[in-house]
Amino acid sequence: MDVSHILDNLNDDQRNAVTSEKQHLLVLAGAGSGKTRVLVHKVAWEVEALGKNPSSIMAVTFTNKAANEMRSRIETLLQAQIFDSWVGTFHGLSHKLLKRFHKEADLSSGFTILDSDDQLRIIKRISKEFNLDEATWPARQSQWQINSWKDEGIRSSKVNEDGDFYTETVNKIYKEYEETCNRDDLVDFGELILKSYEVIKKSPSVKMFFESRFESILIDEFQDTNTIQYKWLQEIASAKTKITAVGDDDQSIYGWRGAKVEHVNSFTEDYNNTEIVRLEQNYRSTSVILNAANSLIDNNKDRLGKNLWTEKVEGEKIILYQAYNEQDEARYVADVLKDWMHKGGAYEETAILYRSNAQSRAIEEALLRISIPYRIYGGLRFYERLEIKNAIAYLKVIFNNSDNPSFERSVSNPTRGVGEKTLNKIRQISKKHNISYIKASAKLIDEGSISGRGGAGLKDYLEFVAGCKNFIEENTLSELMELIIKETGLYAYHGKEAGEKGKTRTENLEELITATKNFEQSIKEEITNSQIAEKYLDIISLDSGDRQASEHDDAAQLMTMHSAKGLEFKLVILTGLEESLFPHGRSMESSSQLEEERRLCYVAITRAMEKLYITHAESRRLHGTDTFNPPSRFLKEIPKDLIDEIRPRAQTNIPYNRKDFSETKIEFEMDIGISLGQKVRHKKFGEGIVLNYEGSGESARVQVNFEDSGTKWLVMSYANLEKM
Repeated sequence: MDVSHILDNLNDDQRNAVTSEKQHLLVLAGAGSGKTRVLVHKVAWEVEALGKNPSSIMAVTFTNKAANEMRSRIETLLQAQIFDSWVGTFHGLSHKLLKRFHKEADLSSGFTILDSDDQLRIIKRISKEFNLDEATWPARQSQWQINSWKDEGIRSSKVNEDGDFYTETVNKIYKEYEETCNRDDLVDFGELILKSYEVIKKSPSVKMFFESRFESILIDEFQDTNTIQYKWLQEIASAKTKITAVGDDDQSIYGWRGAKVEHVNSFTEDYNNTEIVRLEQNYRSTSVILNAANSLIDNNKDRLGKNLWTEKVEGEKIILYQAYNEQDEARYVADVLKDWMHKGGAYEETAILYRSNAQSRAIEEALLRISIPYRIYGGLRFYERLEIKNAIAYLKVIFNNSDNPSFERSVSNPTRGVGEKTLNKIRQISKKHNISYIKASAKLIDEGSISGRGGAGLKDYLEFVAGCKNFIEENTLSELMELIIKETGLYAYHGKEAGEKGKTRTENLEELITATKNFEQSIKEEITNSQIAEKYLDIISLDSGDRQASEHDDAAQLMTMHSAKGLEFKLVILTGLEESLFPHGRSMESSSQLEEERRLCYVAITRAMEKLYITHAESRRLHGTDTFNPPSRFLKEIPKDLIDEIRPRAQTNIPYNRKDFSETKIEFEMDIGISLGQKVRHKKFGEGIVLNYEGSGESARVQVNFEDSGTKWLVMSYANLEKM
C-alpha cells in the first residue's frame, strides 16, 4: 500500500516524529510548529503503514473542540470513519470508561454528571448542615480545595489533616460530599478521572481490557497534565504500549490549576527507550517576533530547550509604547485598532491581551467611545446560560429520577411554592430511607406531610415529570423540549425579566428547541427517542466542562493572556507590562512562579503573526488604588534592536526609566556582578533568588526571595551576598 501521502507536506522534524519507531516519543512542539498535524499524521501512519486497528489507538487532549478537530482530521486523512473511537478529552474518555465498567465503579448505568454549579449547591448545603458561616467558610473555597485534592488523586480518607483546623473542617465537608455523591449516584468532573483511574487500578479485568486493547497512546498538550491525569495515563498503558507525548515545556502556564511542567522533564526518566524530537520551525510569526520570544524564554532555567525559527520575512519591529496612565494606554490601543482597520485589516484579526481581567474596563470604555466593536473572549456559552440550565434540568430528571441536583433546580424554577423548608423535608426523607428526592417527594405527598401551595406545586411537578417519560415514547426530543419550555412556565417566567434580558432569555429557549432538532437530525443510528435524548444529555454534560468562545461578527477580541493560548492573530497588543502586574505580584514568592509568568509572556508574544505592540503605563489605577510600578523585567529581556519606541519616555524618578532597559540591566550587572534569577546565599537569611534591583554604586539595592525568610530588599554594599 502506498502510504507516502501521509508524509506529504511535513517538514523533516515532523516526518521524524510521525515515523519514529521508538517505543516512546516526546515531541517538544514549539508555538506554531504544527503539533496537531504531527498527532493526526502519526495516527494515520500507524493505521496505514503499520497496519494497526484505529480502535487500538487512544488519542487524548484537553478540550472537546480539540478532540473533535483531531478526530475529523484523522478520518479525512484515512478517508474512513473511525468506529468505537477512543479519541477524546480526559473527561470524555473517563466517562466512556465508567459507562462501560459502571458495575466495577459501583455506579448505575445512568449515573449523573455534576456540573460546577450543582457541585457548589451541594457543598453549600453540607456547609449549612454543619452550621458553618458562609463568610468564614466560603463554599467556593471548599469546592476549590476538594477539586484540588481530587486532581492530586487524594480521597478524604487520605487527606493529611496534621492537626490543622482549616484542613480538618474542609475535609469534613469533603467526606460528607463523597457520601452524598456515592449515595445519589453523582460524578463531578474531577471524579470522572479519579474514579476511572481507581477502577483500572483495582480491577484486574478492567486493567486487562486496556492493556490488551491499546497498542498506542498519544497525548496532546502534555505540559498541561495534572497529577491524576498523568497517573491515569500510566495506569492505562501496559509495558508494551507505545506512548507519544506532545507538548511544550515553554508553554506550561496552568500551574495554578494543578498542571505539572515537571511531567515533560521527567518523561524520559519514567519511560525508557524514549526519543525526543523538537519541532522548531514556526509557521505563524515573523523572525522579529520569534527572536524576541526566544530571547525572553532563554532566561528560564531547566528547559529542555528549543529555538524557534521561520522561513517567513523578518517583519516589522515590535512597537513599545509607554503611556502616562491606563486611560492613555487605552486610547492608544483604540488608535492602533482604528489605524489597522483603515489600512484594510479586519477587527477579528486583532487581539488585546492583558494579565488581569480588571484591566479590560478602561480598554472597553475607549473602544466604545469611538465605536470599535469588540468582545470579551470566553464569555458565557449557550449551555451555561441560566435559562438553558433550567430547561435542561427538567430533561435530566425526566431520564434519571435519581438526579437530585437537577430535581432541586427544576422544582424551584419557575417557583411553584416549593421553598427551602419543603426541600429540607425531602432531603431528610431521602437520607433516612436512602431514596431519591423524587421518591421522597412522592412519599411525602402520599402521607399528606406536605400541603398547601407547596404540596400542590410538588404534586403537579411529579405528574409532569411522569407524563414526559410517557410523552417521549411517541414524540421526538425537540417536541419534548418544547413541551418542557412551554408547559412548565419557563418561557413566561424568563420572559417577565425586565428589558432586553427577558427577550434574550426567551430567544435562547427557542434556540434550545432548534438545537435539539438539529441533534435529532444528526443521529444516523436506529435508536429510540429516549436513547436519542440520553445521548444528547451525555454530550452536553461533557461539553459544559469546556470554556471556548462562540463565533461572532467582525470584532476585536479582548482576553487574558491565559485565554489566548492556542490562538493566533495578525495583530496583537500586549498591555500592562509593569512589575507587580506582569509579572504578577504573587509570582514574586518563588522562582518557579516567576518562570511560569515568563512562559505566559512567551505564549502571549507568540500569538502575533505580523505585528506586535507592547504597552506599559507610568501610573495605573487598578482596584481603586494608584500604582507607580516600573516597566516589566520581561521588557529588559527582549533585545533592544527588535524594539521600536514610538515616543521618548518622560523623565520620572522611577527606577528603570532613566535609561534604556537593556543598557540599565547590563550596567547594573557589570556594577555588582549579579543578575536577575541569580541564586545567592546570605549569612543570616540563607539561600534565595534575585528578583529585582534598583539604583547604582553604593546605593544599589537588590530584592531577594529567601527560602526561609521571605522577600527582602538589601543594600549591595552591606549585604555580602555570595553567588551560587
